Amino acid sequence: MKIQLKDIVSKSILTPAKGAIDDFTHSLNPYVGCVFGCKYCYVRQLPVSLFREQEWGTWIDIKGNAAELLKKDMLKAKKKGPVTIFMSSSTDPYQPIEVKTELTRSLLEVMLEAQPDFIHVQTRSPLVKRDLDLFKKFGDKIRISMTIETDKEEVRKAFSPTAPPIPARIAAIKEITDAGIMTQATIAPLLPCSRDFPQKLKHIANRVTIDDFWMGDGSGGKRTEKLGVYKIYKQMGLEKWYNPTAYKVVLKMMQEELQNSQVELMISKKGFSPDGN
Repeated sequence: MKIQLKDIVSKSILTPAKGAIDDFTHSLNPYVGCVFGCKYCYVRQLPVSLFREQEWGTWIDIKGNAAELLKKDMLKAKKKGPVTIFMSSSTDPYQPIEVKTELTRSLLEVMLEAQPDFIHVQTRSPLVKRDLDLFKKFGDKIRISMTIETDKEEVRKAFSPTAPPIPARIAAIKEITDAGIMTQATIAPLLPCSRDFPQKLKHIANRVTIDDFWMGDGSGGKRTEKLGVYKIYKQMGLEKWYNPTAYKVVLKMMQEELQNSQVELMISKKGFSPDGN
């Protein structure tokens, strides 16, 4: 599939954080659009996608002036008080084009010069480990969060066929954790998984956060319902997983597995806040 790329000039790069991430002061999105094109992505129901002619997952706008803007925006934001940043809320900062543009890396370099009080990096790409050298310089002001919705590759392929394989994500976040960086394995949204899932996550990150469509899509599951993901569950014979109480089963499994470990277990919004409270 050919991806349509476009360089754009943005007017701003730091956006006031809202909704599920409103515990942060700002969100930061290096790109508009995301080639991973996950079928459950809530951004599909936002204006940025709804009013675009191309299908979500087939286009990317590259904010070429992002680093220049961030230098100015950071100075302004820091004058008003603490600055906590969620990167990214509506794109993946480490999607494949990042290999060429190094746009996300340039933003991290800017933030090392004018450091925010905290930055949460949310991705599902093993490419994130490329910037391990920069992460180390942030000390305890940064958390790297890897989306791992399931441990079943057949499920991953059904919902997000162009996203990186789960084993590669697990290996990447473990490498970052082993390097002494604060990390999180994010089960968001929770997809059908095996009973071995908790054990697979036990030693790869400092904490695990569970979220689902009903808690996390910003509309009590209504946005997700419009996307038609229930059809995928039905096609796979996994209808029982599509309900707002399914997460409790996995939560209990996680609690039992992690109870004697040093890994924190969080639910939904708390797992995406700067301090976890």
